[in-house]
Amino acid sequence: MKNIDKHSLENAYRLFLSKDINTIEIGTTNGLKQIHHYLFDGLHDFAGKIRTVNISKGGFRFANTLYLTEILIKIEQMPQHTFEEIIAKYVEMNIAHPFMEGNGRTMRIWLDLILKKSLKKVVNWQFVSKELYLQAMERSPINDLELRTLLINNLTNEVDNREIIFKGIDQSYYYEGYKKENEGE
Repeated sequence: MKNIDKHSLENAYRLFLSKDINTIEIGTTNGLKQIHHYLFDGLHDFAGKIRTVNISKGGFRFANTLYLTEILIKIEQMPQHTFEEIIAKYVEMNIAHPFMEGNGRTMRIWLDLILKKSLKKVVNWQFVSKELYLQAMERSPINDLELRTLLINNLTNEVDNREIIFKGIDQSYYYEGYKKENEGE
């Protein structure tokens, strides 16, 4: 694991251990920025800052910076009362991809906070296959049914279970290709 990723992972653990997670705005762009800042402060100069350049991944162009502020306002206004509404909001935020790096890790924590507040549930990420999740996310801008099905089958009401939270953080970093030093290559 690269040093920056190791420190970011430690920051993610600390976000929950310190109870600072309870101070994050839920379902807002500001809350997303708070999480990103917490994870990457001191590691990237853009920690918690909305990107100012256009980015793409695998041929997919994320939201253009000319419209990013307006897009984030619209996403923030989206309802988050039902599971379907929450996933639609999550998908739109993924399409916006507001940060230069660390969007996935930040948004999965953001998603769980919304689910916890609105539905009293979180995703038990340790049981969500990396391959199936990444495929579902890739297709989600066209149709989010695959993502909804994958995640609804892995919801738990154990929202404060430390093991579920920390294994979920580990899984989130694994999705991004990071392994702990004691894990094989």
